[in-house]
Amino acid sequence: MSDKIPAPTPKEDLNFLIIDNQGLVHDVIKTALAEIGIKRIASALNAYHALRLCETLQFDFVLLAFNVSHDKDGFHLYEELKHNRYITDKTTVIFLSAETSAELVNCIVELQPDDFWVKPLDRKRIEGRLNYLIDIRRKLNKLLHCLHVGDYSAAIYYAERKLKEKSVAEYHVRLRRIIGECLMHLRDYETAEKYYSRLLNNYDHAWVHIGRAKALLKQHKQEEADALIDELLTRRDTRFLTYDLLAQFFIEKEDFESAYAQMKEASRLAPRNIERNKRLWDLARLNHDKSGQLSAVQNMAKYAKNSIHDSPELTLNVIRSMLDLATSLNGAEAERITRRAESEIDGLVNRKGIGNQLADQVEVLKARIYCLRNDKKSAESIMKSKPPSTDGFTMEDNLDKMKAFHELGMKEHCLSILEKLRKQIAGDTFSSQVVDEYLKQESIERREISFTTNELKQMATVNFKEGRYVPAYNNLRQALTLAPKNKPVALNLLKVLVQIRRQGALGHEQQTIAQQAAMLLMDEDLPATQVQKRDEYLKLLGIELDATNDDAVKKQVNP
Repeated sequence: MSDKIPAPTPKEDLNFLIIDNQGLVHDVIKTALAEIGIKRIASALNAYHALRLCETLQFDFVLLAFNVSHDKDGFHLYEELKHNRYITDKTTVIFLSAETSAELVNCIVELQPDDFWVKPLDRKRIEGRLNYLIDIRRKLNKLLHCLHVGDYSAAIYYAERKLKEKSVAEYHVRLRRIIGECLMHLRDYETAEKYYSRLLNNYDHAWVHIGRAKALLKQHKQEEADALIDELLTRRDTRFLTYDLLAQFFIEKEDFESAYAQMKEASRLAPRNIERNKRLWDLARLNHDKSGQLSAVQNMAKYAKNSIHDSPELTLNVIRSMLDLATSLNGAEAERITRRAESEIDGLVNRKGIGNQLADQVEVLKARIYCLRNDKKSAESIMKSKPPSTDGFTMEDNLDKMKAFHELGMKEHCLSILEKLRKQIAGDTFSSQVVDEYLKQESIERREISFTTNELKQMATVNFKEGRYVPAYNNLRQALTLAPKNKPVALNLLKVLVQIRRQGALGHEQQTIAQQAAMLLMDEDLPATQVQKRDEYLKLLGIELDATNDDAVKKQVNP
């Protein structure tokens, strides 16, 4: 392998790129570079200029400010540079920032730059760090090349050789981290676990603990992993990484409710990662959390602004999530969300050059708004011209069209789109785990349930008032299937089941639904009036609260 590895680039031929919106920063760094003999220096005061420079030249060193300018922050610019292969494993990356908040540090830790400089910058210190990093780059040339081409076995070999050299002592910790990551890439989890365990004798770094926890989970050593994870969640430096690790673990186990809980915590601690927010959104809708779904897409739109991820599609998805939420709400609250969605649509349509491109998507949104306002005639006039074809549209476009057909009762069109969507996402790893599961869930619900949550609640109210308790129960059972976190629906289910029980014993399914509703209502934040009603209904149903059990509900006893 070594005879195929290119020689390191001579110092005088190294290409440097400085990206910062402050001219003084450029002056300080350029002076320091000139002092150590570097001549190939490019400067960019904004992200747009930086990207144009990277299109024409591959840089060896990139010095990147976290706050580049109003057009893009450093986190997203870094993502874009990596996406376009302007930054590779062979690029030395240095982050610059005057901010040192925990949120920022978490975000930067994820990126694993080669160095992090806190402003204001000291020229003499910069000279020392640059000389060191250039020297390291030369000495680790073979290792960096192997990482670049994905030859992890060879990378371990070169890393272990460099650990014997005192001249790279400052880099020894990074070398040990590289070895651990290579073992995980090679899926040698048993060796990786032993490796990280040995490192703990001398290092208390977050990445060592996280590496060991990941190796344990990969080997299904649950008891050891749980004990370690409990400890890591108490540490400030490992908490975020542990939540992220757990989210990925639960996704692999298809425990999407637990994955969602962990992903929310990870996103809260390091909110700028767009891919994580995308997964949070997918998990929110898989778990029927419509408020969480809206929050996730709003965060995506906020943090993606002017990044590689920024597009009108993000605004469309915010509007779609608003309408999804509105379908589960009543009266004034639903109308308030709907008006917000209309305002967002107006803003989107009025964007220069956007309106015509998104005409089809906007029409579907308007049809859904007509449905929310019970003007189904106007909605039908729009959707009649929309065939159940998925060609040329994104998955989100097609999902929205499917929902519009469902809200109009056009079940065949709805199911036709769902079947095509399952094929559209085939092959994507994460989609196969989360989005595919969501589509399976949608398919079952759309086949079995012909109405929206609001329509089912309205039907249940009419049936209950007229003494048709079993139909009211069926309406609410379906509503709870569509909105399993909806506490008012759960409370009304118990109310209806009380009336059914007065006419005779509950069936097995009804007992199970009663317990499911009771579990949902075991919430400390439940208003006092609802707590009183809950306790009254549970007593009448023979469901006892168990204060010593986290599940809180004992089995139901029929008379």
